[in-house]
Amino acid sequence: MNDAPLLTVDGLRSGYGAETVLQGVDMEIGAGEIVAVIGRNGVGKSTLMRTLTGLLRPSDGTIALAGRDVTADSADLRARAGIGYIPQGRDVFPELTVRENLLVGEVAGQGRATPDYDMVYRFFPILKERARQRAGTLSGGQQQQLAIGRAMIGNPKLMLLDEPSEGIQPSIIKDIARNVRTLNEQTGMAVLLVEQNLDLIVSLAQRGYVMEKGRLTTSLNRDEITSRDEVRRHLTI
Repeated sequence: MNDAPLLTVDGLRSGYGAETVLQGVDMEIGAGEIVAVIGRNGVGKSTLMRTLTGLLRPSDGTIALAGRDVTADSADLRARAGIGYIPQGRDVFPELTVRENLLVGEVAGQGRATPDYDMVYRFFPILKERARQRAGTLSGGQQQQLAIGRAMIGNPKLMLLDEPSEGIQPSIIKDIARNVRTLNEQTGMAVLLVEQNLDLIVSLAQRGYVMEKGRLTTSLNRDEITSRDEVRRHLTI
């Protein structure tokens, strides 16, 4: 049995131009885990996600996926290696139809996975109903479901979710949490969640990290990450 972490991050430093945001991040995520990174706005959470997915190049440190160093890999190579990314703001292609957006997701799984549209439609039936509709005309919650479905098409080993609750009504947030949890249980896909929504954090995460000023300062176990009082305390510090 291989107990090696799925994702290992060691001494990661990254930022924008001369500004260093991540100040030496160390973390691990095991296969099949759902891990949350929590903290106030502006502490570096989205920068961490963009660096892990390859959209930002680190100035120092290493990133390993399933034991392979991917630090120097481009975003498309990391996607093909099994990292799915749902960015803050969803970032669907508004002029393409729902079906065409999902087809884009096939690129990440080329040579590694067979696209499973039935599974995506089972989790998000609205995507099948609206398959011919332009993505830009969907509601915010429907666009978020499309963004997650597009990542699912590539059959990722690790899904990065950056503020998935942003601009979405509470009922849709609950649906997304339930679907991501079920997807994790059925497929073993690991999830790294960056979030500030208290309800989503405590209902979805299995453990967590607290980020402050570009560093992960505290680890939270299952009891702590599912405690509303404990999570609220770290969100308001």
